[in-house]
This record gives sequence, structure tokens and C-alpha cells, in this order.
Amino acid sequence: MSEKTPFDTSLSSSKQWIAAAVMAAAGVAGGAYLLRGPGTVAAAPAAAAAGHGDAPSHQDGEHHGEAAAKTGAKAGADAHQEADQHGDGEHHDNKTDASSKDAHGNAAGGHAEGEEAGEGLVKLSAAQAKAAGVVVDQAGPASIQKQVLLPGEIRFDEDRTAHVVPRVAGVVASVHAQLGEQVAKGQLLAVIQSPAVSDQRSELQTAQRRLAFAKSSYEREKQLWQERISAEQDYQAARQALQEAEIAVANAAQKLSAIGAGVAGASRYELRAPLAGMVVEKHLTVGESVTDSTASFTVSDLRSVWAEISVAAPQLPDVRMGAPVVVRATAFDSEAEGRIAYVGALIGAQTRTAPARVALANPQGVWRPGLFVDVAVLAGESPVPIAVDAKAIQRPDGKESVVFVPAEGGYRAQVVELGATDGKTTEVTSGLQAGQRYVKQGSFMLRAELGKASAEHAH
Repeated sequence: MSEKTPFDTSLSSSKQWIAAAVMAAAGVAGGAYLLRGPGTVAAAPAAAAAGHGDAPSHQDGEHHGEAAAKTGAKAGADAHQEADQHGDGEHHDNKTDASSKDAHGNAAGGHAEGEEAGEGLVKLSAAQAKAAGVVVDQAGPASIQKQVLLPGEIRFDEDRTAHVVPRVAGVVASVHAQLGEQVAKGQLLAVIQSPAVSDQRSELQTAQRRLAFAKSSYEREKQLWQERISAEQDYQAARQALQEAEIAVANAAQKLSAIGAGVAGASRYELRAPLAGMVVEKHLTVGESVTDSTASFTVSDLRSVWAEISVAAPQLPDVRMGAPVVVRATAFDSEAEGRIAYVGALIGAQTRTAPARVALANPQGVWRPGLFVDVAVLAGESPVPIAVDAKAIQRPDGKESVVFVPAEGGYRAQVVELGATDGKTTEVTSGLQAGQRYVKQGSFMLRAELGKASAEHAH
């Protein structure tokens, strides 16, 4: 075996370094591919080709360069295969993410559908519904009464109201009735000292004394005439004087009676209630001077009042004497039934309306004079295919009308469209079918529970 020269040794060492450099470049290219992804798959073969291009510059090292190129190409192929596997994994991950996203979306959609299905549902068991007073009925055909709605005002029943005046001039000595007091017929209201009453009583007393004298004179002249002592002419004169005295007494008594004063009492004039009722106005105080036309008291029997309404000309055919009406207060929840008692024959020149009146019984005193009311005149009836009780209709949002219907687990708010109504029964034009069950009583409680559930869901 021959000994190698230093040149051969140096050449061999240089070729080894070149091969090592090519292999390192291939490794770097493969790592870069792994980091950058499938878009750089040609980097490793390019690096290997570059290494292979450097090899011919070295002498006697072609086989080493070819070996290194083969090694770099193999490494590049391995790197490419690994990158393909990594890319498949990434695609797989993307597909998995998409599947997960789709599954999440489907889950979210299912949740939304569940919320929509539960929206408007009030969960309530049968026992809870019974305890809450929920009553279920069936929607069906009914008759809706045609109504003419008119504005009105409660007034005193003038047939049972008295405006008390003294009818004589004088000074108030005492007042015995107060505002708002219930008084009986003939009860003392006030006492007035009146000179006019004193003069009338004096006149009566004078007439009574003249009557007594005329009566005694007549008896004496009659006896004398019967005994033929006195002439008949004297007897007739005594008789005429007696008759005139009787007329004078009757006239004085009638004057006192006309002003409501008694026979006795000097100048005392008593003001008494002409009927039983409440003192609704009082204008007297002790020491006040009054005349014969001073409004002193107003006494009204409020057990009966009038609802006065104004009827426009187009509505007059529907407002007839005896027509039934429903009167509803505008300030609070109260209503009463009555009939048209009077319709005016003339239309006002300024208002272009005719007055009408409804007599209302008022035993509890609910209808106070001055209260504004709505008067619904029932003018006829019309049948409808589907109707519900008016109390079953609720408006949770203040806009849409709903009716609660039985549903699985409770009661659901069903949106409906309404037609004619008479205050008791309301027509349903859409949203319910004939024979469908609905909550007739207890819908207000269900509305409150629905609002509570909506508030909790919002938070």
C-alpha cells in the first residue's frame, strides 16, 4: 500500500467538507419546508441541486458530489413526504375545525329554536293553574251588540233636587244643617228673623180678632131679628161683616202659608228641607242678610242621578227612547246599565247636537255629579263566527293583542287580530279557530308571569 501525498490528503478532506455542507443544506431546506408549509416544497431539491452544482469544481470528487446530491435529494424527498403528511394533518385539522364549527352552529341553531319555541310560554302545572283561578273556555260563534259610544256627564236628578230659598227678606239667626249632611223631609235647616213675617202674623192676628167681634155681633143681631126686636136689615149687615172677617183671616193665613211661615213665632221664619236627601250646597252663615231670592241650600236625593249625553245628528236614529245603555266611568272601573229616558226634539244651533238623558239608580253613591262617563247605546246585534270573552284579551307589549291558550307544560300567548266588540264579547278575526280552547279567566295573572319571565331572560 502506497503512502498518500499531502495533496491527496488535502483533497480528500476538502471533498468530505463539501459533502457535509451539502447534507447540512438539505437538512436546513427540509426544516424550512416543515416550518413554511406546502408552498415551499421545491426548496430542498433546489438546495440539493445547488450542492450538486458546486461539486464539479473539485477534482476527483464527482462521485462524492453525486453521492451527496443523491443524499440531498433523498432528504428532500423525505422532507417533502413529511411535509405532505403535515399538510394532510393541517387539512385534517381545518376539516375538523370546520366540522366543529358546523356542529357548534347546529347546536346554536337548535338552542335558538328552543328559545323561540319557549317564547310566550308560561309554565304552570294544573294545580297551580287551579289555585290561580285559571278558567278555560272554547272560542266559538256569538252575537256582538252594535254600540254607539257617546260622551256624557253625571248630573243631579232634577226631579229629586230642591234649591231652597228663604222667600222672605231677613237676617240669619241660626243654621242647623251642614254641607254633605243627610236630611229628612221637613227637617229644620236654618232660622231667619224677618220683619215681613212679623207683619204678616200681625195682620193675621188682627183679622182673627175682627172675626171674633163680627161673629158675636152676628149672633146678637140674629137673635134680635128672630125675636122681632131688631130689623132684618141690621141682621143682614151683621152677617155680611162676619163673612168679610172670615175672608180676611183666611187671606192672612194663606200669605203666611205661601212663604212657608207658621202662624206662631212673631218674626221667626224657619227654613225646612222640602225633601229627603243630601245637602250638596250651602250659602248661609249666621248674621247674614238674605232676600227672598237668595240661594241658601241645595238638597238632592243622590239615590238617583242623570247621565246627560250629546247626540250628533247622524247618531240620532240609533238613540231612541227606551234603548238600553251601558254607562262606564272614565276615571275608574265602574259601569251601570240603564235606558234612554229622554231625547231632545231640537238640535242646538252652536253644538249641532241633541240632548239626551239616562236615569241611573245610585244606591251606593258611586255616580257623583260632575263625573265624566262614556255611554254605550246598544243599537242592535250582529252574529260573528269566532268570539272570546273580552276579559281574556291582554296586551303584554302594549301593541299586539294576545289570548292565552293551553300548551304542553303551561299556557302560551297566542297573537290574535280583533274585530267588533261590545265590551263583554270580542270578535277574533285571526289567530284562533272555532272550538279552540283559551283562558277565559286568569289571563291577567298569566300576563304578569309572562312579563316576569321576559325580564329574567333579558338579564
